[in-house]
Amino acid sequence: MAGPEITIYTKFGCGFCARAKRLLDSKSVDYTEHDITMGGPERQAMLDRAPGARTVPQIFIGDHHVGGSDELAALEQSGKLDDLLAG
Repeated sequence: MAGPEITIYTKFGCGFCARAKRLLDSKSVDYTEHDITMGGPERQAMLDRAPGARTVPQIFIGDHHVGGSDELAALEQSGKLDDLLAG
């Protein structure tokens, strides 16, 4: 499925991150995962894209900041996730 670039920021051992990735995997979409467990420049990139975000996952579909796992699941429940993934 071609569509917008999907980026997910995660940490090791994060159950919410695993849940979000399972949902994205079920949609057969490609995504870029950045593990920010140890901080570093990717953590700063996440904060630049989502000021004030302190939890993971943080999910971006194109330029749209979805938020976390609960927000991603809510999009799926409302039927809006497929449209967002299609661009």
